Amino acid sequence: MDEASPPPMVSSGFPPVGVLLESLINVSSEVVSVEKLPFLQRRNVSTMVRRVKLLSSLFEEIQEASSPLPPSSILCLNELLSVIQKIKLLIESCRDGSCLWNLMQTESVSNQFYAAMKEMGKALDILPLSLLNITVDTKEQVDLLHKQAKRGELVVDPRDVQRRDELLLHVMAAANENSSKKKGFVDLGSAKEILSSIGLRSSLDYEGEISKLEAEAEKQAGTGGLLVVVNINNLISLLSLAKAAVVGDEESLKTREDLRQRAEVNNTRPDLSSSSYSAVCNIPDEFRCPISLDLMRDPVIVASGHSYDRNSIAQWINSGHHTCPKSGQRLIHMALIPNYSLKSLIHQWCQENNIPITEPSASSDLERSSSKRKLCEDAIDHISATKVAMDAVKMTAEFLVGKLATGSPDIQRQAAYELRLLAKTGMDNRRIIAEAGAIPFLVTLLSSHDPRLQENAVTALLNLSIHENNKILIMSAGAIDTIIHVLQSGKTMEARENAAAAIFSLSIIDDYKVIVGSRPTAIPALVGLLGEGTTAGKRDAATALFNLALYDVNKVNVVLAGAVPLLINLLMDDKAGITDDALAVLALLLGCSEGLKEIRKSRVFVPLLVDLLRFGSSKGKENSITLLLGLCKDGGEEVAGKLLMNPRSIPSLQQLAANGSLRARRKADALLRLLNRCCSQSRNPVR
Repeated sequence: MDEASPPPMVSSGFPPVGVLLESLINVSSEVVSVEKLPFLQRRNVSTMVRRVKLLSSLFEEIQEASSPLPPSSILCLNELLSVIQKIKLLIESCRDGSCLWNLMQTESVSNQFYAAMKEMGKALDILPLSLLNITVDTKEQVDLLHKQAKRGELVVDPRDVQRRDELLLHVMAAANENSSKKKGFVDLGSAKEILSSIGLRSSLDYEGEISKLEAEAEKQAGTGGLLVVVNINNLISLLSLAKAAVVGDEESLKTREDLRQRAEVNNTRPDLSSSSYSAVCNIPDEFRCPISLDLMRDPVIVASGHSYDRNSIAQWINSGHHTCPKSGQRLIHMALIPNYSLKSLIHQWCQENNIPITEPSASSDLERSSSKRKLCEDAIDHISATKVAMDAVKMTAEFLVGKLATGSPDIQRQAAYELRLLAKTGMDNRRIIAEAGAIPFLVTLLSSHDPRLQENAVTALLNLSIHENNKILIMSAGAIDTIIHVLQSGKTMEARENAAAAIFSLSIIDDYKVIVGSRPTAIPALVGLLGEGTTAGKRDAATALFNLALYDVNKVNVVLAGAVPLLINLLMDDKAGITDDALAVLALLLGCSEGLKEIRKSRVFVPLLVDLLRFGSSKGKENSITLLLGLCKDGGEEVAGKLLMNPRSIPSLQQLAANGSLRARRKADALLRLLNRCCSQSRNPVR
């Protein structure tokens, strides 16, 4: 690399400095000008606003100075722009998104703020404050911010956790149909207090929140998260009941009282079940079936996430429709999931408003379908207790495995998709699915000519393989050759990438590293994915190659498959985003003579490693110093000479020896001593 040219990590893909600073100032201003803080994550939001405000002063001073900036500062500013944009989106999500959904995701949202803070600290690692034309006060403030970001801790507001847990108790009380009336009914007073504490106070607040939750349910349904959809619908049901209590205005109450008084005068009972009474009674919209507009008696959830009365939606489906009446989107399956939470809340609302509860007829067409299907529908209901949840998963898994074994290709595709989702979360789910006999059928479906069926099958096996015992079952079912075939020539890129991830998961067991590496097409297929895959696919391929290369015999095969040039190219590709993974694999390949020889062929590799010593992540710096040290040993005088001639190498090594991780400091010291010996021969020691 020419010494006068800027480092590749700084030169490619960055906007002009003026545009960069203008963007930083604008996005920082948007964050700092947040007027209405959200009711949740207040501490995280206020902390981030304060930090961004301080950085905003830095950006303005740099802009006013109009001085040339060192490359590392440009890299830092680009990283900070990305971080502040993430912070802006996070704050907007907390402020404008669904309060209840954010409350349910308290730990996850807090983790996102924590990750943003850590990214800010890493970006400031490479900011050369001493070289910037800014005031001493600003330098001190930024330095303090840097230290705070580096040692900052995850902040989860215990009040948010308490609100979430208390609200979940109310949701479970509504959903627990088998409980006694006292336990099954919701304490609306307590629920409304919690909802008020997160900003839901008026009927408009409730309507807006219900709309946001419905949008979230549609989003989750679109990705197949059925259990999540059920839980969101439970929240919507609770909100609907609370909203009905909030909007119970005087006119509605007066109308009902008039009906009762007239009935008493005439010595008759009011016709509380008549449609005229229903018309004057203020039925919440969320309690009405979108098809019939009547009060729902047996609400169910369809695949789109919307709730309907069972009889109405059953007639719709049985008449040949395969779309959601409300959203118009195609239903990915026809299962009707009982919405016990909404049903319980409707019953509570009916009793409070003196409306008789009539159970639906048991003769609906859908209820006359097979009892096995009904068990499946009930199984994916809410999870109220561990045993009930496990029984539900077991029934669901057995039903779906039966469809894998005997169904048409369309049914097999849907069953594989449902198993893929069911195996996505929970070790118990993965164990139960395997015990139901899913693995052999999924392995068979890997050879399907249907792209989606193949993709669902390989992804389901990937999810199942996370369970340790399932790795043995998958290998025993003879899956490895078919998984490698999908990796090599799968029908979709997602199928190929998930096959690579499955190989990574399986090869965690040492014996399987040997088995996979012995297949002649496995390693070349992974190397091929390094060049062709998406960012996620390249990362899956790199991590799988790393796992396999832990077994010495496989290192040679990885080198012979042409991995080294691809990995070095990925280091220079900012958009690839897998620098640390590529470095880790290269550090392993250095351990065989073939790998060392191939790496030494690259003319750009040493200057690139020097740049990574300065700008890389902590892990990246460790692997960079490992590679440099390995290259300088065993006849690496030429590499040592290149390092000595590079004006950036010695300061970077000294900086790493002083401030790096324990492993990095040890290796930096060793490399400095080695370079010192080289200098001693020319009487020019390194100090």
